[in-house]
Amino acid sequence: MKPVDFAISGQHYLFDVQSFAHTILAQGGDHFHYALLDRTTQGVIDDVSSGRSELGVVVVTSAKEPVLSAAFADAGLEFKELAASAPRVALPSSHPLVNAKRLELEQLADYPYVYFSQGPDAPLAFYEEALSNVERAKSVACTDRASLTELIMAINGYTVTSGILVGITDGSSLTTIPLETDVVLHLGYLARKGEALSPMAERFAAHLERSLDYYANR
Repeated sequence: MKPVDFAISGQHYLFDVQSFAHTILAQGGDHFHYALLDRTTQGVIDDVSSGRSELGVVVVTSAKEPVLSAAFADAGLEFKELAASAPRVALPSSHPLVNAKRLELEQLADYPYVYFSQGPDAPLAFYEEALSNVERAKSVACTDRASLTELIMAINGYTVTSGILVGITDGSSLTTIPLETDVVLHLGYLARKGEALSPMAERFAAHLERSLDYYANR
């Protein structure tokens, strides 16, 4: 395998894919070797800290910020916030609550909650979904973004997300509804502390910021 010229790691969100595609298309060239890696939260931290990826796209919820900030600092990383948004519930179009204007978690108690597994030893703060500390009677863990979407549709389940589902076909399969909560999602990226970004990383970060600002404030 050829060494990678530029790599980004991220949690299982959609919004980094569009910016990554924009970056490599803008760069052009007849030969290139890039990587876009979906990771657990710890995986993102490890990739950026080790230099495997230059940036790590993550979401930090207001409730989890102290624990995550400490973990980032311990790994020699700093978090750059690009946008903030409110959590939303993602549902399939067949769900009985799909036409609700707003939802409370109590209304979803009878439906399966689908979320991304972070591994058996991961602290609660490392889970990607807002309000992941809430006990659910029915839950299903998965490790793949497409599987999460398919599961939600197949079992009439739900997840809690940023609601920014852009540019990817599996995002169009779900409807998002505002969730009643005071929790805020801080969207941005991790970089190694004190290191200047490469031109490609700067282009990626600039496009990601424009994209997040547009979709988070619609």
